[in-house]
Amino acid sequence: MFRWFLPRSLAARTSLLLIVGLGIIEAIGLGVHALDRIDFDRRMIQQESQNHVGMIYRSIVETQPENRAAELAALHPPATFHITLTPGPDPAMVDQTADDPMAHMHMGRPPFGHLPFEQPPFSRGAQGLPPLPAHMRPRQILFGTLPHGARGRAVSFLLPDETRWLTIRYTLPSPNPFRSPTFPTAFALMTVAGSVLIVWGVRRLVAPVGTLAAAAEALGRDVNAPPMSEDGPLEIARAAQAFNTMASRIRRFLTDRTLMLTAIGHDLRTPITRLKLRAEFVEDDELRNKFLADLDELEAMVSATLAFGRDTSRREPMGRLDLTALLQTILDEAAETHPDHAEAIGFAEPPPAVTIAARPVALKRALNNLVQNAILYGGGAQVTLAPPQPGKEGERLVTVLIEDDGPGLPPEDLNRMFEPFVRAETSRNRETGGTGLGLAIARNIIWGLGGDIRLGNRTPHGLRATVTLVC
Repeated sequence: MFRWFLPRSLAARTSLLLIVGLGIIEAIGLGVHALDRIDFDRRMIQQESQNHVGMIYRSIVETQPENRAAELAALHPPATFHITLTPGPDPAMVDQTADDPMAHMHMGRPPFGHLPFEQPPFSRGAQGLPPLPAHMRPRQILFGTLPHGARGRAVSFLLPDETRWLTIRYTLPSPNPFRSPTFPTAFALMTVAGSVLIVWGVRRLVAPVGTLAAAAEALGRDVNAPPMSEDGPLEIARAAQAFNTMASRIRRFLTDRTLMLTAIGHDLRTPITRLKLRAEFVEDDELRNKFLADLDELEAMVSATLAFGRDTSRREPMGRLDLTALLQTILDEAAETHPDHAEAIGFAEPPPAVTIAARPVALKRALNNLVQNAILYGGGAQVTLAPPQPGKEGERLVTVLIEDDGPGLPPEDLNRMFEPFVRAETSRNRETGGTGLGLAIARNIIWGLGGDIRLGNRTPHGLRATVTLVC
């Protein structure tokens, strides 16, 4: 199921993998930074709160007892602080001290309860609170937590010169590791810059793979295509060298095969000609005609074989041609050649105007072979030219259908018919004069143009040749 969400290209998949890996690494680094920043902020918040508590206590204790209520009202503590002057300590704090002797650990303070005047907590500025002279030190301190949350704190001081208690309740704000506006900005910039570098680097590294694919496609269309450049990283250079070596061997093999066929055809023509001359001296007319028919068939087979061999080495240049006009010419010539089937030869529907890049003579030969086969074995040829449609990698493809009303072919023979010298036993027989090379030649030509050809049976009967060409 996940394959549907994966990009199709190697560069996109590699970039996605590296970007996801970068995101995971940055998320882990962000988590470590956040944990460290949270611990640091927690300590800073506690220290700041303790400093506020110390400053509030000092402001109150330095004021005359009769003016302390007014001083308390004049203070402007942080919004999370609540300060009161009461005749006695908060009962909840007393009960908490009695029930929870370790409650002092909430703020890292000495144990709750009465602290001897000789050892006051502020005498040495402990816990970040300011040092106080002896006459300003509280006689007793109670610590506690607020009931509404784990971050709530409370501390009560018994004032040194009266019986009232100064109670300060406050809430520690939650630490925020992202309070700095530069941090998310820097994080976003690093992510974008890293992603851009990853995409650029991957495209640079994967580009030779696309070059190799383009070279392979060019070799399929033209065996004499120029070799690949052998520059670049070691692996890419070795792949290019191997590809060039393979292409050279293919060219050498095709050249050797063409030379062999040419030599065989040249050597066979002479004895065939001698046999024809000698057959003329046979007195039995019936036997002489049989000899000449066999020799004509043999000569036709040799000529077709030579044409098939030469087709792979043709160097006809590519050019723009009007496919509609080419098909019309082929159909007109076929109708003139087979006047008995002229009414069954033509376009099935008005064709659109289509221009493609191809080798005109070779393409005409391939399409003419298909039309002639349809006429000879199906009694007619109906051609359909479809408008160009978008194909892969930005190409535009045009489809040509060549249909007949003959008996068709067995399904197992549809692909086998493209092999050289292969003919079906029923619908394609030797009496028609075929050599079994027409479809093989047509496929070689169309493949050399970057297209494709397929055979299929029609319903209820007949054969359809589907030709796909690149515009």
